[in-house]
Amino acid sequence: MPAPTPDRETQKTIAEWGAATFGPAKNPIDLVTRAQQELGELAEAVEQRDRQEAALETADVLILLYRLAEDLGYDVERSVQEKMAVNRARKWSRAGDGTGKHI
Repeated sequence: MPAPTPDRETQKTIAEWGAATFGPAKNPIDLVTRAQQELGELAEAVEQRDRQEAALETADVLILLYRLAEDLGYDVERSVQEKMAVNRARKWSRAGDGTGKHI
């Protein structure tokens, strides 16, 4: 019988599911490598303008990153908040394509 589905997935529930389904990651870099593969699939879906597939591939990338964060002992949501505080305090140069870099 499968484990019950939580009402709302979290970094912890996703990591627990991943470990139960695939076993623990022997090396965190394995999760990074798999996330890179999923990122390639995301790029393909975006190139094909397949919004539904892009959404699912985005989720796959995030699932792997949540597992990585849990294994390494940090909270992704907290890290995003901290990093955005840094980003908002920086000066930025626009590349003209919707991206840029800090100066």
